Amino acid sequence: MINRLEQLQKMLDGQPKDSFLNHATALEYSKIGEYEKAASHFKIVIDNDPDYIGSYYHLGKVYESLRENANALRTYEDGMIIAQKLGDTRTLSELNEAKSQLENV
Repeated sequence: MINRLEQLQKMLDGQPKDSFLNHATALEYSKIGEYEKAASHFKIVIDNDPDYIGSYYHLGKVYESLRENANALRTYEDGMIIAQKLGDTRTLSELNEAKSQLENV
């Protein structure tokens, strides 16, 4: 039986820049603690589709797991700018909360 990560990798072979597939792959890597690989896939999403707003929060959390707090803060801030541009108040609030929590650690 093929696991979810293997399925996503096979689909990515044909569509390496697909935002949904890269985001889903990154989430799977995060679940198993492969944070460097997760970060790589989240960066692909943000580089190719900066308005794919959910990736900023998750990339920030990955950076926190890697103890790269400066990168996490910058990622949250970048996401907040995009969320404001898109009028996505819910994501803006989530990113702001994540940023505030990290700043108060």
